Amino acid sequence: MNADNTDITSNSESQTSGNDPIVIIGTGLAGYTLAKELRKTDKDVPILMLTADDGHSYSKPMLSTGFTKNKTAEQLSMADPGRMVEQLAVDVRTFTTVTGIDAEKQCVLVGDEAITYSKLVLAWGADVIQLNIAGTAQESVYAVNDLLDYRRFREAVEGKQRILIMGAGLIGCEFANDLINGGFKVDIVAPCDGVLPGLVPDQAAAAVQDGLTEAGTTFHLGQVVESIDKVEDGVCCTLDNGTQVVVDAVLSAVGLRPRVQLAKDAGLTVAKGIVVNRLLETSAPNVYAMGDCAEVDGHVMLYVLPLMECARSLAKTLTGTPKEVTYGVMPVVIKTPCCPVAVLPPPVGAEGEWSVSGEGRDLKALFTDESGLVKGFALTGALVSERQALAKAVPPIHR
Repeated sequence: MNADNTDITSNSESQTSGNDPIVIIGTGLAGYTLAKELRKTDKDVPILMLTADDGHSYSKPMLSTGFTKNKTAEQLSMADPGRMVEQLAVDVRTFTTVTGIDAEKQCVLVGDEAITYSKLVLAWGADVIQLNIAGTAQESVYAVNDLLDYRRFREAVEGKQRILIMGAGLIGCEFANDLINGGFKVDIVAPCDGVLPGLVPDQAAAAVQDGLTEAGTTFHLGQVVESIDKVEDGVCCTLDNGTQVVVDAVLSAVGLRPRVQLAKDAGLTVAKGIVVNRLLETSAPNVYAMGDCAEVDGHVMLYVLPLMECARSLAKTLTGTPKEVTYGVMPVVIKTPCCPVAVLPPPVGAEGEWSVSGEGRDLKALFTDESGLVKGFALTGALVSERQALAKAVPPIHR
């Protein structure tokens, strides 16, 4: 157990009644949303939440708007764990690192301590993909995956001016726009030929890149960072083409990977994520997974709307009314106000082609199959307002 382990309890009577609690690992958006939904269906079932961080409730999508809104980590926090305990009548243990799962004995391990459960929910999210880059300034490379990360990064760049972002995907583009709005000079380095690779067609990507460039972003596409070294006035990032970019800090935004190792060690089936069916059941009895760590019926969807659908369905399942999750049509809005984007990627493996209409940064791209059925879309600029109407033309993932 972490030496800083904190036990916050408001529901101690239920904990001593002999009833094992529903244990939720994770107090991010997935964990707290599930707890809220559980309380709508059962006000008394004991719930214990374990988290490796400080247990604050916050909206993860807001992490990439913090500099635009000039918000500290404390200001982005919606509630501290004590307040969540009071609101939800749950127990929360912060700075608690789960070290193992014994599905046969129905317990989770925190060091030498075994915590038994009636049902276990893995809602511990995804890890930042780590790059192995040479150099002497590794301490100047940051990633923002949670509120504690945001606090560390914001404190590190206080009073600074120059940031290099590795990655030109959704996360990289959102942070570039946010940091520019916060007064920073931003360089983006990525191996792809255009921004938002795999999400939008080339024309839409070009519109977003044009907007970010006009806002002040300098792009180094088709390149990677080979080394990051300390220099007198910051850190020097050497690219594979020999270009050197001197900045104050580096933000890694190369993507996320579902956390699966602990589940794999416990014998649960894992693939891209922790494999669950549409009841969110893992391969072990009474163990469930949801959110960024889960692969639901073959789908890994690292977005808010699928998470909310899972929380609503799983709360009913856990309290005695099994309900399969259904994914409707859920467009993703990318927070790049210099060129807004809404995208509904076509299903993996879908056959069809993109057609693009519009002009300037106001584009509508439709992905249609041979029969003319719309399977996905990307909207930029002013045409983002059409996303809800257009979504009605796309068949849902699940009915």
